[in-house]
Amino acid sequence: MATSTKPFLLYTGATPNGFKVSIFLEELKALYPNVEYDFEGIDIWTNRQKEPWFIALNPNGRIPVLIDRSRENFIIFETAAILLYLAQHYDKEKTFTFDPQTDPNNYSEMLQWIFFAHGGVGPMQGQAHHFHRYAPEDIPYAKKRYTDETKRLYGVLEIRLGNRDWLAGPGRGKLSLADINAFPWVRRHKFAAVETLDEFPNVKAWVERLEARPAVQAGVKVPPPKL
Repeated sequence: MATSTKPFLLYTGATPNGFKVSIFLEELKALYPNVEYDFEGIDIWTNRQKEPWFIALNPNGRIPVLIDRSRENFIIFETAAILLYLAQHYDKEKTFTFDPQTDPNNYSEMLQWIFFAHGGVGPMQGQAHHFHRYAPEDIPYAKKRYTDETKRLYGVLEIRLGNRDWLAGPGRGKLSLADINAFPWVRRHKFAAVETLDEFPNVKAWVERLEARPAVQAGVKVPPPKL
């Protein structure tokens, strides 16, 4: 990649975890003109993320990885950690987060929903994707188990969004890292054999609100799809 003065370099792929970071970078870029980034697409099916140069960046061999060139090439891996890092250092107005000192309860609420997705929706839906789409043999029990668990977790989101627009914050909430962290998985619901979100009208409306945002539309195109 050519030498660049943009402050960030993102190694990413066309996966829910990758889209979390590119969406947030696009949201930040819309508010803060100094947030610019380069990206390099990693095709995980070729196992580039297992090569020594990548393991040196993330010993776990997973995308995404963010390098902050403006802070001595500091390296961050794990999606939730990247989101929280970007919010800490670059969301100066706390537009997508809450101040842990002055607004600790809402900050904690946001963290709870981040970890809910990080430990629940992501892993369970990821397993559903695998057994429905990529497993070398057909295992009906595994398909049903992980699709059912994905739907159960959508039901948790449905309850939370019953009288709210967003997952965290007072009143009807505000768009925060909690939403950005969960949304890219839920938008891929068909990969988990959940053909529609009609069973979850509050979740469906939440997805539609997010999909209407220009920054979200830009973020899910990083890296661009293969022709």
